[in-house]
Amino acid sequence: MDSELSISILIAAPILLTQSILLFIDAKKKGALAWLWGLWGLIHCPSPLIFYYFIVIRPYRKKLKMEEE
Repeated sequence: MDSELSISILIAAPILLTQSILLFIDAKKKGALAWLWGLWGLIHCPSPLIFYYFIVIRPYRKKLKMEEE
């Protein structure tokens, strides 16, 4: 049981850390509460990515598209 737990931690930790770092960097560029997205990305997977897409990325793209017109 201990080896299964350690293997799952070794698999999950890099995934969560990578997700958290990418969310933090992108949210900082878009000015969208970077610390919140980074912390949430460190705790859960993949729900922060899904919510980030709908809450930050889609409105940001719409804003850019409207500025072009």
